[in-house]
Amino acid sequence: MSPKHPVDVPTGTPTDAPADSAVRVARARSGGGGSTILPVRREQPDAVEVRRVTATVRRTDVFAAVGATVAALSVTTLLYTQLAPFDGVLGFVVLGYLAFLGFYGLLVSLDEDGPAVRDRLVGAVVHSLGFLVLAVLALVVLYTFAEGWRPLTHLNFLTEDMSVTGPLEPLTQGGALHAIVGTLQQIGLALLFTVPLAMICAVFLSEIPGRLSRLVRTIAEAMTALPSIVAGLFVYATVILALGYRHSSFATSLAISVMMLPIIIRAADVVIRLVPGSLREAALALGASQWRTVWHVVLPTARSGLTTAVILGTARGIGETSPVLLTAGGATSVNLNPFDGWNNSLPLVTYALTRSPEESFIVRGFGTAATLMVLVLLLFVLARLVGGRGPGQLSRRQLRRRARESARDVTRYARRAGPPPAVRAVGPAPAVRSAGPPPAPRPGTAGADRHGVPAVSPPEKENRDG
Repeated sequence: MSPKHPVDVPTGTPTDAPADSAVRVARARSGGGGSTILPVRREQPDAVEVRRVTATVRRTDVFAAVGATVAALSVTTLLYTQLAPFDGVLGFVVLGYLAFLGFYGLLVSLDEDGPAVRDRLVGAVVHSLGFLVLAVLALVVLYTFAEGWRPLTHLNFLTEDMSVTGPLEPLTQGGALHAIVGTLQQIGLALLFTVPLAMICAVFLSEIPGRLSRLVRTIAEAMTALPSIVAGLFVYATVILALGYRHSSFATSLAISVMMLPIIIRAADVVIRLVPGSLREAALALGASQWRTVWHVVLPTARSGLTTAVILGTARGIGETSPVLLTAGGATSVNLNPFDGWNNSLPLVTYALTRSPEESFIVRGFGTAATLMVLVLLLFVLARLVGGRGPGQLSRRQLRRRARESARDVTRYARRAGPPPAVRAVGPAPAVRSAGPPPAPRPGTAGADRHGVPAVSPPEKENRDG
């Protein structure tokens, strides 16, 4: 019972009920003079909550995976060495993987039913495919660095070009500086041309639906499968042959932009369409125009995804070789002018050096490929630092600037409000007159109002006004 509703315990009822009793008897007063017997439940102690296991991987699953792996390796080795005339690493891996799936399903079926067994098998296939992709990626990266680490140990590889270096020169002479400079020029100009156009096109596709937007989306989807050699030939025929422009990094950046533009458009379009429509409706309801809604609401919300779209386009453009070969020419010296003269890039230098029969050039080619990987990694990290934060997440510099602006606003509002009003001194309270009859008018006056003005009769007022 609540303390607000007191109850009377009947006489003869013990105040301390036994611990094993299920209820206590309480008598509440009713308005009619009678009494009502209400059961009061005994307070139960808090039960100990059992912790739930939320892990998706159980101990039995680990045992089943380990047992299936050992059994598959044993059976495959027995087949390859004793029972069948099999040979080859690829066949050993494929047969061992199939045996692993069979043994794993058999072990899981000992404890689970049919749907659980199928679920475990599908999970094993998905995880193994993901592991295969990561293994191939790691193999490519590790093999490249293992073959090309020797040129990277020499500082001249990053500070010299190949203008005076021949095939028989040691690794202490020559480098890939001309390729690094050319790659930065080409990808920088391509991003300068591509990012604004791609963002404008993506906003148009997502915010202004219609027949024209469907046509543009179809063209962008078709251009994603465009071969790079076609883009290089198009720029070579139009810019270099028709317009008479010379081979340069600028012409190469145009060809790379043709390859990057559809990828960034499609990825940015998907990201912008994922922005909740309620955010747009709220901005429009507050009186913002459509372009202000896009600029201040849609694009900041999708900033992280737009950065990913730019990264995908950059990864496509920075590794192109055929457009560079057709439009840049393939120089062996550093050219700091991106609009005039032949130039080179890291992918093209890698292709040219690895085709050489000389061991020193092949090693330099792997070193150039490793340099390209490091450069791409640095560009991706820089892109994530610039636009990787989600909506509403501010950096430390932005937080400090917001605090300074808030303090400045507080000072401006206080100055606009003016000085605070002066506080009057509190004195003794005035004397209160006792209630009584109103004072009599002064002698010589027929009457006066509360301001002391003599009362004038209507005839006298008319004569005075007349």
